[in-house]
Amino acid sequence: MTAVGVDMSMLLIRGSFTVPAKSKPDGDTVPFVPDDVAEWKLVPGCRQILPEADGRAAIRLEGIDALETHYGQGASVQHQPIKLAHEAADELLKWLGFTSVERHDDETVTTTPSRVPGYILTRGSDAFGRCVAFVGRHTPPAYSGYEIGVSDDLLRRTGNYHLLSLGLAYPTFYEGLPGYLRDVLGAAALAARAAKTGVWADGVDVTTKGAKITGMSSLTADDGAVILPKLFRRLKDYLELNPADPSVSCFPAFLGGAADEFRLQSDPSKLITGLQHLVEVTNGHTVRMTRQPEEIVFKEK
Repeated sequence: MTAVGVDMSMLLIRGSFTVPAKSKPDGDTVPFVPDDVAEWKLVPGCRQILPEADGRAAIRLEGIDALETHYGQGASVQHQPIKLAHEAADELLKWLGFTSVERHDDETVTTTPSRVPGYILTRGSDAFGRCVAFVGRHTPPAYSGYEIGVSDDLLRRTGNYHLLSLGLAYPTFYEGLPGYLRDVLGAAALAARAAKTGVWADGVDVTTKGAKITGMSSLTADDGAVILPKLFRRLKDYLELNPADPSVSCFPAFLGGAADEFRLQSDPSKLITGLQHLVEVTNGHTVRMTRQPEEIVFKEK
């Protein structure tokens, strides 16, 4: 637990954000190349960062989850309502300093310029070997390769905070992120919801209102249900088990098997297993979460 008044330290790495040919950056993932590629070895975590030959590795933005532009493998790749998903991805790239973003049918992206300077603030890698970080643009606030305290003000200057403030991403917290930073990000999401921007515009997000599911198209069509991406991923995986049966009556049992672990901010001492404790299914086809995303803190795997 982070002490009151003490900023959490994160590793700062200076480098460039890049969009090489055939890459598919989305609203919460972007490639990054350190000025000193050896600094990838400084990133702690459960898996070592293994960069590509040009030194780049994927950055998974800390504390947020944007609508999916491509989730799955091969023929099973699906996306959420694509207009908002693209809006988040394009806004992130433009905020970082790319002056133009051209998106192709296969979700690859071409930008001008091909690289822009910036930095990351990371507490480590995730189970997939991605570097989880806050992203910053232009000149970093300290020397690369050192740990620095992350204040409220510094957090508000990141792309992560920017997307939440526009309502273009959902807050999605893991327990390694200290409470004071979760509070800042949660406040940004609440302000965007109050302003009815992005996914929080009137009638858009239905995570807690309820999404009527009659098949995969209910989640992927242009007018499909806009919901928390983690809930979308679980629903997509569930529907693919029996595509001929669109009923979600057994979805809670599926969630029990997925065994996501989390705590509620209102009762952080209690570890809960299974999102079925936060999801209601009515009439065999309507799914809703009973808590807003900023109220949930997931356990890292």
